[in-house]
Amino acid sequence: MAEPTPRRNEPRLRPAPLLFEPAEAAGDPEHFFDLESIDDPLALLDRATELTQAFRAAADRAVEFQAIAAAQLADPRRFDRLTPAAIGERAEWTEDYAKKMVEFGRDLLRGVEGNGHGHGVSDLA
Repeated sequence: MAEPTPRRNEPRLRPAPLLFEPAEAAGDPEHFFDLESIDDPLALLDRATELTQAFRAAADRAVEFQAIAAAQLADPRRFDRLTPAAIGERAEWTEDYAKKMVEFGRDLLRGVEGNGHGHGVSDLA
């Protein structure tokens, strides 16, 4: 279960850095961020937890940028604006979800929640 995302007065935790794997390692389906080489279960749990938190933080941040882009694309001041249906089709969302993302993006652009960050995916459901 995902943990709640920090809000206005809570600092964002810095997750473990996601390092790119060498091409030869990425081609091996059994290889995943060198976790398979960790023998100590405590060390494995620690590193796997770091990666889980990093992926969650990256996913939350990517959703924020998706929402901002959706809001910008739907901006009525744009002569080439897109409808929520068109945005949804492009992002592989339903039209209703696209509408929520547009509104979420508008909130982010207005600076809701302090600096405009801190929303999680669960806020959109």
